[in-house]
Order: sequence, then structure tokens, then C-alpha cells
Amino acid sequence: MSLTRRDFARTSAVTGAGVVLAGSVGALASAPGALASTDTERSGEASTAAHGGVGYGPLIPDPQGVLALPAGFTYRVLTHSGRTKLESGEFTPSNHDGTASFDGPRGTTLLVNNHELKGPRANWEHPVPLTEGLVYDPAASGGCTVVEVRPDGRVAEWVGIAGTSTNCAGGRTPWDTWLTCEENSDRAGVNGMTKDHGYVFEVDPVDRRANKDPKPLKFFGRYDHEAVVIDPRRGHAYLTEDAANPNGLFFRWTPPKGFEHGRGRFRTLADDAGVLQAPKCYDSGGKFVDDLSRATRIGTVYGVDWVDVPDRDARTTPVRKQFSDGEITRARKLEGMWWGDGGAYIVSSYAREESPVQHDGQVWFYDPKRRTLTLKVLLGVNPDPSADGAFDGPDNITVSPYGGLVIAEDGEGVSHLFGATDSGRTYPIARNELNIGTEEEPEYSEFAGVTFSPDGRTLFANIQTPGILLAINGPWKRLRR
Repeated sequence: MSLTRRDFARTSAVTGAGVVLAGSVGALASAPGALASTDTERSGEASTAAHGGVGYGPLIPDPQGVLALPAGFTYRVLTHSGRTKLESGEFTPSNHDGTASFDGPRGTTLLVNNHELKGPRANWEHPVPLTEGLVYDPAASGGCTVVEVRPDGRVAEWVGIAGTSTNCAGGRTPWDTWLTCEENSDRAGVNGMTKDHGYVFEVDPVDRRANKDPKPLKFFGRYDHEAVVIDPRRGHAYLTEDAANPNGLFFRWTPPKGFEHGRGRFRTLADDAGVLQAPKCYDSGGKFVDDLSRATRIGTVYGVDWVDVPDRDARTTPVRKQFSDGEITRARKLEGMWWGDGGAYIVSSYAREESPVQHDGQVWFYDPKRRTLTLKVLLGVNPDPSADGAFDGPDNITVSPYGGLVIAEDGEGVSHLFGATDSGRTYPIARNELNIGTEEEPEYSEFAGVTFSPDGRTLFANIQTPGILLAINGPWKRLRR
């Protein structure tokens, strides 16, 4: 059933969901409490005061030059591209990205780790090895590895899928598999590719046989995929697109009537199964919203209607260009997603001149029951990304078992893992200290693949370049709002 503008305006008036929008991010940046980025890191006692008790205190520099953490926290390197090796003897592939963790057999923890490698294999020193039976396109560099962490601390790693392109984020399914997303939609014949790209693939971390003969899940559409989540109750999939010119979209896929989710079930569906749709949002007054950057206050709520995608495989026109202005709602740099609290958390990494309003990051929450989007975190434009302090460029995201969110930063300058409370207050968890630039012009890679272990005791995260998977432990606690 369509959610009309009148329906949403009436509902907002009754529930108080609507928020009046005024001003711009720049104008609001100095307003106390207006933006989540007010709770930024400081040193010593000032940090505790600044956070008002939120977070774990100041970050302590790492003598090893890898990861700054709060007092009492430790880290361990699980895989390192070019240093650690797979079971088959090849080096761990580079460019770690999206990750999820699973309970494995005999007390192990399994992680599926994306490797965001684009273009021909010759471009990369450590592409994902072309393991027999697990290859989609032998010309492509990307894929996933499965990492097994054993109770005695030993680590093993093997290929889950190979021959895919630019495996960015993805999503964990309720039946304990991983959906890996290609953030590249090259056609066969472009950049040396032998098959079309821009698809989602399913990887089983436990059953290696299930990963044989990779099949693209074409019913999710062909575009620059970023992330995906599955609604465990209703069966819908929600997906993000990281694209520009014009800005990208997020999508809802409705399965065919009578379809039952489960391991291997996606392989049984036709390429055009179900319905793929893009959002059309309205504010509390019933006015159409063309771009999510229009929201300038935490707590902004938009009603969402869904519009069918005409040609999901983008045979002649990219999906996002199949809609004219006024038909759908766009956003810049739609990135990570995570299912939690009965809905989908969705990241818009930043917005610049291509968008109506500029910002350095938004986190939205889509409530499928109410069919609303609520702005949970808003980061104002960071005036000096090279200085440690304000956060910018949120990317991968996870829901913390201790409340709130943990977010991987992919912005400019200094790179962090940071947390956000339920009320949108932010605090630092880690800082990347691995300088891949020079002393005169330091450069710090983005964080990615943030996810907790199934028991909630360990936070896993990746430093994308050169490709390092980290396990972080410490005195985790439930935090104040």
C-alpha cells in the first residue's frame, strides 16, 4: 500500500514525528547540541568533560604505530596483506573492506572479509587468488576470504569467492551467510572484464561447497552496490548505491509471493524475481524531498513511498538515471548499512556541491513498520580534517551490543572508529596511526569492516590499505545516551 503525502502529514501531526527544518548545516554548526559532532576527542580530563561521561576516554598513542585506543583496550593483527598467508599458500589479498562475523564449528569464530579490488588483476600485487570452482570472472581482482579464529588463538584463512570486482560492503543474512556487493558495474569488455559486474553474491562461511560456481543475484539489480540488509520478519532486502552524477539511491527488494528465505534459496530465483524499488520521501508537511541532505537536524523524519525500478539490469541506462527529477529521493555516497532495532541503519558519507546541502556524514534509520526515515547522526562539515578531533566521512557501520552504533570513518585526514549513542552523541574508539604517506605529508587509510564477534566481546575492524584485519578487546560497557 502506498504511503501518501497526506497520510504521512496526518500521522506526523498525531505522533509528533515531524520536525520543522530550517537553516543549513553551516548555520547550525555552532548551535549547541545541534550536530552529533559536538562530542569530539580532546586530551586528558578535557576529554571526559567534553563527552559528559560518554565513551571510553582519550585515545593513547600506539608505540607500534598502528592503532591508538583508550586505556585498558588492546588489539591483535589477525591478517595482514602481503605478510599472512592463506591455507593455499598465497598471501592475504589487499584492500580489506566489509566484514561480518559468525559462530563457527568447535568454538571458532568465522569472518567473511571483502577485498575492494577494482579492474584487471595485473593492477594489484595481491589480488584474491583464483581458487578452482570459486571464480566468477577470471579477469577480476576482487572477492572475499573467510578467516577462522580458533579458541587457542590460531588463525586460518581461505578464499570464499574470487573473480568479482570492487567488493565494498555487503550484509549478514539472518540465516548466517554473507552477501558481498560489487561497487563497480563494468560490462564485459570494459577494463578487461569477461563478464558483467555490478551484482550481489552470496558467500557461506561454513559450507565451502555452497560457494562453488558463484551466481550473481541479478534480481537485486546491477549498479554500484555498497551494502545490503535483510528484514528477518518481512523478507525485504534493502540496498545502497554509492554513485554520483546524479547522486545514488537506496533500494527495497520485495521477494516473490510465497518465497521462503534460507541457505541456498537465492540461487533458486530467476534473474527478474521479486520487485526492486527506489524511495520517494516526504517531509512532515507532505512536501517531496529530492535529496536526503536537506535534513539539517537530528530527529528529522521523512515518510517513504516506493517506486518501481523500470530496468533493474540497466541494459541501456544506469538504474539511478532511469528516474527524472521529482520521481525519487537521492543521496550522496550511500554507504554502510546494518539491521538492528527493528530496522535498517543507512549511512550517507558526505555531501558537497553536487547536493542541495553540504555535510560530512549522516546516519539514517529506516523503520519498515512506519515506513519512515529518521536522521540519527549528523556531522557538520569538518573545517580541518588533518587535526584530530571532529569526525567526518562515516562508512561501514554496525549496531553495538552495548547500545548505539560503531562507525568506521572514511573521511579526509585523520581516520577513526567512533561510536554514536542513541541520541546521536559521538565519541572516539580508535585512531589509525599507520602512516602510508610521508612524514611531510602523512596519509591514513580508511577504516572498514566494523563488526562485533557473536559473543560481543571483540570488535573486528579493517584498515583498508594495505589490508589489515584487527581484533579489539577491552572493557566494553553499556553507554549513556
